[in-house]
Amino acid sequence: MKTEIFDLKDARLRYIPEFFNSEEARFYFEKLQQEIPWKQDKIRLFGKEHLQPRLSAFFAEKDLNYTYSGLKLKPQDFSKEIVQIKKRVEAYSRLTFNSCLANLYRDGQDSMGWHSDDEKELGKNPVIASVSFGAERIFHLKHKTDKVSKEKIQLKHGSLLIMEGPTQHHWKHQLPRTKKGLGRG
Repeated sequence: MKTEIFDLKDARLRYIPEFFNSEEARFYFEKLQQEIPWKQDKIRLFGKEHLQPRLSAFFAEKDLNYTYSGLKLKPQDFSKEIVQIKKRVEAYSRLTFNSCLANLYRDGQDSMGWHSDDEKELGKNPVIASVSFGAERIFHLKHKTDKVSKEKIQLKHGSLLIMEGPTQHHWKHQLPRTKKGLGRG
C-alpha cells in the first residue's frame, strides 16, 4: 500500500491515497451517506452560536463524550460499517480507536475552520485517523508559531490520513470552502 510520509516540523503524518479501493470507497460513501443519522449542530465561536457548515454524527464506546466549541456530543453506538472501517484502520495503524466523529460535506460550501484536535479528553499527543469518501478536497495544515510551515494534502476518495506525535499541539488544520465543482467519489 503506497504511503506518503510527511515529516514536518513538530509533526508526523501518514497519508495512504488508496486505503480503500474504488469499489469499497463507493460502497462506504453511499452506505454512510444514507444510513448515518446526520445532523447540523450549533457551535459557539467567539461568543456567538452558529450552525456548523457541515453535517456530523458522533460514534464512540459507551459513556465516552466529546466536547468542542461549546458542543457536548453524546455518542451513538458504532454502526456496522463504522466498525468495519475502524477495524481496517486499526489493523493498519496497530492502534485502537474508541470514537469517530463523522462529517458530511454536502458541497464545496461545507467546511471545517482552522482548529487542532487538542481537547483534554483526547489525551496527550492524540493520534487522529481520518478516512475520506466522496469528492476530493484539499486539507490545509499550518504551524501554530512558525508562519512559514504550511502543508496541503489532496484527500482522495478512499484515502486515510493519520496525524500523530505532537501534531495537534503544534499545528492547526482545516478543510476550507471551495468553488471548484465537487463530483461524487
